[in-house]
Amino acid sequence: MNSPYFPVPENESERLLALASYNLLDTAPEDDFEELTVLASQICQTPVALISLLDDKRQWFKAIVGSDVSETPKEYSFCAYTIVETTDIMVVNDLREDDRFASNPLVTGDPNVVFYAGVPLITEEGFALGSLCVLDVKPKELTDEQERSLKILARQVLAQMELRKKLVLLEKANQELLETNTFIKKFATTAAHDIKNPLSSILLTAQALQMRLKNTGDDKSRNLVALTLNSSKRLLTLVDKMMAYSTAPASLLSNQECLDLNKLLKNVVNLLDVPHNITINLPKVEHTIVCSSVAVEQIFLNLLTNAVRYNDKPQGVINILFREEDDRYSFKITDNGVGIAPANLEKIFEKDVTLNTTDRFNKKGNGLGLYTVKLLINKLQGEIHAESKLGEGTTFVFAIKKTPSVVAAELNDVLYQQ
Repeated sequence: MNSPYFPVPENESERLLALASYNLLDTAPEDDFEELTVLASQICQTPVALISLLDDKRQWFKAIVGSDVSETPKEYSFCAYTIVETTDIMVVNDLREDDRFASNPLVTGDPNVVFYAGVPLITEEGFALGSLCVLDVKPKELTDEQERSLKILARQVLAQMELRKKLVLLEKANQELLETNTFIKKFATTAAHDIKNPLSSILLTAQALQMRLKNTGDDKSRNLVALTLNSSKRLLTLVDKMMAYSTAPASLLSNQECLDLNKLLKNVVNLLDVPHNITINLPKVEHTIVCSSVAVEQIFLNLLTNAVRYNDKPQGVINILFREEDDRYSFKITDNGVGIAPANLEKIFEKDVTLNTTDRFNKKGNGLGLYTVKLLINKLQGEIHAESKLGEGTTFVFAIKKTPSVVAAELNDVLYQQ
């Protein structure tokens, strides 16, 4: 549908959204764009060249040579026709003789524009954001070489726009990553301190109780105390690793260890409150992996805790599967629990998202567990997703990047030398 003053693209709403996504309107001059307009002016031998972006009411000039005007009303815009009527180049040798422009105030009055040539700036999605154009105050014709050069420069303008957009997105991603790392650091530090104090008390109490039971002959009680001591020591070691990571997040990638996977998983399971009617099956074959132990322990601690908490079956079963691939380790944790609705399979990894579901202990989650798992897996250059059927169970599938073989070999050499 056309306005009385200028043509309007059929996809105008979408085009305006695309233009806004580049965040270029009303920004400061930039040399990369200015230089391209200078080249356009010199190649086409015109006194004026400009990069015009058209919003809903005006054409705004990201760069201009030969004039100090920053914008004009859209109804005066020659480029409004360019973005609608061509995908190649629009050349008007004498605007005074063209019915579309003969009465335009920019033609009939100052600056008395006579010649116009413009190339639309069209994105890969097909949205024309504006144009690169050249103007003159006298009739003119462009040679084939000049037209070809103007098209090449227009592609460079669009490339600069795309580059600038990607840089903005990269800065945003970096900021989000910084916020994420800050969150992990604060979370780990707070959790570690909150856990360590009562754990130390439990450890001291268990040690005192062990001394009292030493000569009583009560083997059953001594075994229970020994189990408490061992669990407390493992937890304290895990907490210390969390605290070390919280102060130096890069250690998650640099502190790689040669780990016995099934031994690690048994230690994690021993930290859980597993009801008697739930069975956790570890991989049938022993495996050795090279990775960050604190990260893998935290990942499995969260996933297995959820698998236990949200299992409503008389006989719960949790299976852990492992596969080593060329460049990564792949894991599956499958349970026969309550399941997750398809609409929530992506949401569960978002921060502070809870599904208002109570577990077998009549408690609700805090929305941090799976979010933390995903952050840790991303940090290990991996990915995770969930598959589920309501009432039947859930499978978490995740993979983490392997440590380069050279590093793994060096770690093994160190272990063998000890």
